[in-house]
Amino acid sequence: MKFISTRGQAPSLSFEDVILAGLASDGGLYVPEALPEFSPATIASWAGLSYQELAFEVMQPFVDGALSNTELKTIIDKAYADFRHPAIAPLVQTGHNEWVLELFQGPTLAFKDFALQFLGHLLDFVLTRRQQKVAVLGATSGDTGSAAIEGCRRCENIDIFILHPHQRVSEVQRRQMTTVLADNVFNIAVEGNFDDCQNAVKASFRDQSFLPDGRQLVAVNSINWARIMAQIVYYFYAALALGAPHRPVSFSVPTGNFGDIFAGYLAKQMGLPVQQLIIATNANDILHRCIANNDHSKQALQHSLSPSMDIMVSSNFERLLFDLYGRDGAQIRRLMQEFEDGTMHLAESALTSARSLFSSFRLDDARTLEIIKDVYTRGEYLLDPHTAIGVAAARAERWHQAHPMVCLATAHPAKFPDAITQALAEKQSEPSLPLHMQDLFDREERYQVLPNDLVQIQSFVRSTLS
Repeated sequence: MKFISTRGQAPSLSFEDVILAGLASDGGLYVPEALPEFSPATIASWAGLSYQELAFEVMQPFVDGALSNTELKTIIDKAYADFRHPAIAPLVQTGHNEWVLELFQGPTLAFKDFALQFLGHLLDFVLTRRQQKVAVLGATSGDTGSAAIEGCRRCENIDIFILHPHQRVSEVQRRQMTTVLADNVFNIAVEGNFDDCQNAVKASFRDQSFLPDGRQLVAVNSINWARIMAQIVYYFYAALALGAPHRPVSFSVPTGNFGDIFAGYLAKQMGLPVQQLIIATNANDILHRCIANNDHSKQALQHSLSPSMDIMVSSNFERLLFDLYGRDGAQIRRLMQEFEDGTMHLAESALTSARSLFSSFRLDDARTLEIIKDVYTRGEYLLDPHTAIGVAAARAERWHQAHPMVCLATAHPAKFPDAITQALAEKQSEPSLPLHMQDLFDREERYQVLPNDLVQIQSFVRSTLS
């Protein structure tokens, strides 16, 4: 399988080259030339497979020719070996035909583990085979960083640098990153917001001349195709458990960078009977404004109780636009330039297509706290603030009660104790961390605080690698 850039000017690449490239040389994002499609009979034959077995079936067409079946199965088995629940992605019922898909059973308690545990082992395998050392550079709004570090910290061929917005992630999120004292792990707290961190990463990928000779950057953010590919699996897993392909299933997805819900869109394109995809946003609602009002304009970023969604530049939205505009790279280059200047409006045909594929919803902090309290009061099930937004969106936008609605639980509530305490007050004390993280607040931290200055960030990376 070959992969092409959304902006149409970069050469097509193989799977192995794509996972090492991250951004395309023309600034675009890589997507498959064509998606594999599965028939209802094929999907039905997967009922009862373990998560690992299903992951192989879904991902194998994308890596065909790059990895042998045995190599892919080994990487998948390693990726999910440390998940805390034997089902890997268990479903919990929270209402009539309403389900929460617990994607926080991995080692860092966030859905990012599904992709980044896989990507870490995949990169280690490929780099060992190529006898190559790389530098991973990533930006995080909270959860990507710790999942990427956990996935890469044992990799002999990787040095990893993670940028997070200083004092704008929860303390648990920060400590999950900064208490990993491995020799190849470096945390940078940038005095700015997530978009500032992401812009520094993108600029560094565009021009890598600041690196020492012989090194290249590799992306672990969801611009890396392998992350999106790994996330497609849990849509199939949840839908099969609830009766697919014999009945359609809907999904509500709390999202900021659009990667998680884009994976759901791909699952639908590959043959999964997805009835509805709901984009759930917080006050940083650029995706909701785009779908609802054709207003894809940058606004001041707000610090919220759901910090992993405090994003105004949703990188993966470009991948959807590429499809909405008939895979016309010139059109995407024009749109991205418009957005660089501050705003972007979709053509009527593209907007109509987007609305046929997605519903959208926005929830502010006050209502987020109300949803956490309501769900806990009714069923003693505790939601983190991001998942609460997904549940609220599902209840507000759902089309049919007769078909299952799955709300993606993107993080463990213990990662956001301040929000839980505000929501429940007298009802429950601060949620406990799982056993393997009980001593998190006693561990030594190590990180570098830097200004929002590209030269200083790149200088730190270069001097560290040198």
